[in-house]
Amino acid sequence: MALQNTLKALSDPIRREILNMLKGGKMSAGEIVEKFPVTGASISRHLSVLKDADLIRDTREGKYIYYELNASVLEEIMLWISDLKGVDGNEGL
Repeated sequence: MALQNTLKALSDPIRREILNMLKGGKMSAGEIVEKFPVTGASISRHLSVLKDADLIRDTREGKYIYYELNASVLEEIMLWISDLKGVDGNEGL
């Protein structure tokens, strides 16, 4: 079920863009919302899906919630995909 949630989360272009944005470090929900032409409620839902898939983590600092990548889950996905492709230490991706 975890992999299914992860793949579902990655299937949406807005969620993939949020992950790309978080590569640069943690961001507040407000900073993320500013980057998209959709409602705050829509971004909140996207963040919830990413969090449920364990692709991001959130921390509260005062009245703000900050989001950051959960690199360990991303690494697991990359290893799984590499294994599917039959990539070993002697081949490139």
